[in-house]
Amino acid sequence: MSKKYFGTDGIRGRVGEYPITPDFMLKLGWAAGMAFRKMGACKVLVGKDTRISGYMFESALEAGLTSAGADVMLLGPMPTPAIAYLSRTFQAEAGIVISASHNPHDDNGIKFFSGKGTKLPDELELMIEELLDTPMAVVESSKIGKVSRINDASGRYIEFCKSSVPTGTSFSGLKIVIDCANGATYKVAPSVFRELGAEVVVLSAQPNGLNINDNCGSTHMGSLQAAVLAEHADLGIAFDGDGDRVLMVDHTGAIVDGDELLFIIARDLHERGKLQGGVVGTLMSNLGLELALADLSIPFIRANVGDRYVIAELLERNWLVGGENSGHIVCFNHTTTGDAIIAALQVLMALKARNEGLAQTRQVLRKCPQVLINVRFAGGESPLEHPAVKEASARVTQAMAGRGRVLLRKSGTEPLVRVMVEGEDETQVRSYAEELAKLVSEVSA
Repeated sequence: MSKKYFGTDGIRGRVGEYPITPDFMLKLGWAAGMAFRKMGACKVLVGKDTRISGYMFESALEAGLTSAGADVMLLGPMPTPAIAYLSRTFQAEAGIVISASHNPHDDNGIKFFSGKGTKLPDELELMIEELLDTPMAVVESSKIGKVSRINDASGRYIEFCKSSVPTGTSFSGLKIVIDCANGATYKVAPSVFRELGAEVVVLSAQPNGLNINDNCGSTHMGSLQAAVLAEHADLGIAFDGDGDRVLMVDHTGAIVDGDELLFIIARDLHERGKLQGGVVGTLMSNLGLELALADLSIPFIRANVGDRYVIAELLERNWLVGGENSGHIVCFNHTTTGDAIIAALQVLMALKARNEGLAQTRQVLRKCPQVLINVRFAGGESPLEHPAVKEASARVTQAMAGRGRVLLRKSGTEPLVRVMVEGEDETQVRSYAEELAKLVSEVSA
């Protein structure tokens, strides 16, 4: 199927550059509305993160949807997984998120959910794509859609997150620092953890439209590390701009990544007899995660990088838990997509069950040294197809003699090649990664 507009993480781009412009959003809203209306009565939820361009795009999208006869319910700034949940709750035909996730404020994009809180069916994506290539035709005035605002959306989602832990759960005595990335979790996340009894110190919860992910959140962990130490907190939790990724910091200030959090959640489910199958990671998951799960006889498979692929593998196998080392973790026993707040709560429940701190619990997983270097390229032919890059990658793989691996891949959201080398010796791994990154940079020039 064509993926002209629907990438693995939705539609994203630099604001003001094709295709992320107000006129494109208007046309996209119309095309989506027309496609959804073919399913019958049409109600669409629209949420966004805190970047300033979201207001402009929300208005354009709203106009396009209503011109096609779709009714629109506006949620305001809300985490991406909240839109997935609320789409089910309000029995909408679809949910739409205006966000560029962990990217800077001058990026923006859009992601669709079905009324079941899952990705859109391929045939519906194709229908929208085809409509984008046709002239807009506004429905007659009596059929123009209406717009309303859901004022209690935050409260509904807070209660949903709390429902992912057993009734009566209390985190009393736990001191947590939360970094909201000046993004979509800034209202709901502190409330969730406070209402469950934790003492909460909040960072980066004053969005101004321009400071989302700006030296804060899960992509910039320094402030959280410093705050955990200064506050003598038990741990820190960092979200990304749209609230579908989570990383943590233990009481020593050490970063705990998505592989480690995924292992903690999976082991807890396994010990309680509730895991159901195995765990889905990605090509970027650390070899240590695979080995630690194997020690517990928990099956593990790798999907391509991207939440879309992790979710597809989980659905195919009827498994419950999967995720990425970036902190995008899916808990199908609670929700339909990656949800940072719910994943964080499952980690806290696992710590509570073992009566351990995060620093102690994470020690079971011994990660292999893994070096990742991002190399920016201008576009055009992929440097990964260059003969010199292919030869060097094969040579390094052979040199590690089965005790390591090389992964070169293009980012799905940015003009980057990700060079990853993993093995037993950190000095050797770093040397190989730098060698390959330098070569990729040279052939991209």
